[in-house]
Amino acid sequence: MAAAEQQPPAADGGKALSALLGGIAQAAYYGKADITEELLRGQLYPEAAPEEFRALRAKMGGLLQSIASADMDLNQLEAFLTAQTKKQGGITSDQAAVIAKFWKNHRVRIHESLVNQSRWDNVLKNMNWRVDLKSQSRHVDQINTPVAIVEMELGKNGQESEFLCLEFDEARVSQMLKKLSEIEDSMTALTQTT
Repeated sequence: MAAAEQQPPAADGGKALSALLGGIAQAAYYGKADITEELLRGQLYPEAAPEEFRALRAKMGGLLQSIASADMDLNQLEAFLTAQTKKQGGITSDQAAVIAKFWKNHRVRIHESLVNQSRWDNVLKNMNWRVDLKSQSRHVDQINTPVAIVEMELGKNGQESEFLCLEFDEARVSQMLKKLSEIEDSMTALTQTT
């Protein structure tokens, strides 16, 4: 049996395949854990045998992963899909057209999702500061000295933020500014040499 004959019939032409790609993207890139293989098969390819659907889903998921991880532009995508249509056990030209249309419509959102998923730690989302005068202290000589209160909002996009509040005296502010200046100098040196 040829590879194209083994694939489950599309419920409504390319609409089912487009919906399948959307489901794969929802589960893989948008964090929707409730989009399961059983749900997709039941709604999009109810007549397909589970192993046939699993093979189609795996193939489309693999193609989408290759396309997304390379963040293919339309020329790269066309070349990639053309190669896939000529490959033994590849995809049909109709499937290639559906994938191309899907990628054109979802590229930016999938790319943003991958960038957000690849961040290994929190990012600084916002920072507020103010300068106060100390009105109480264990040591009398520290009363009425200026202190900087810095509040940093940390977190990943789409997740609840954490807030970190720090208090700096004048010496600590100077130390912090010196370190930040060293970081800036290192970054400037790197950008000028590349």
